[in-house]
Amino acid sequence: MADSPHDHYFSAQPASDGELRRLDVLLAGREVEVVTAGGIFSPDGVDKGTRVLLEEAPQPPPAGTFLDLGCGWGPLALTMALSSPAATVHAVDVNERALDLCRRNAASLGCDNVRVSVPDEVADGTPFDLIWSNPPIRVGKAVLHGMLTIWLPRLAPGPDSAAHLVVQKNLGSDSLQTWLARTLPDLMGPVVVTRAASSKGFRVLRVTRG
Repeated sequence: MADSPHDHYFSAQPASDGELRRLDVLLAGREVEVVTAGGIFSPDGVDKGTRVLLEEAPQPPPAGTFLDLGCGWGPLALTMALSSPAATVHAVDVNERALDLCRRNAASLGCDNVRVSVPDEVADGTPFDLIWSNPPIRVGKAVLHGMLTIWLPRLAPGPDSAAHLVVQKNLGSDSLQTWLARTLPDLMGPVVVTRAASSKGFRVLRVTRG
């Protein structure tokens, strides 16, 4: 039986060593070994949506402050860290098991530029030059919208800063795009929300300051 969204995102404790799964995955153009475990999102590897984001989003800039919102075991954060060693990458999640796995993976890959934490541990007002997220759509609109209205307004000023969100088409990517375009200007001033890519049943939405 599949785990519930609450199991995935709110209640899992760190995995014991006996629960760890070792996987070879492709991140930042290289094959690396990571650990995952049950009780988190996509424990069997890089999920389809995340893979679409990794394939379609532009290469991260060489430096800056980046955010992986809803990091899971870390495929997006690790890719940003491996691609941009001079950047600081914040990997944020509410699932303690996912955070522990992301820490383990960052350490094993030598990504000492990754800061893994629960949301409240990120300093208020931290601006992000790049935000990547495969947001947890299945937790419901209220939680999802609350999360996005907290974090997307932290996008740094300037034409080169951007957020990329990957959302499955049949789970409301187009309605989310409309909602973002309607809601964010009241929180962060003029924004441009575009469909940057569409692949394999997923949309990549791009948010920039107008």
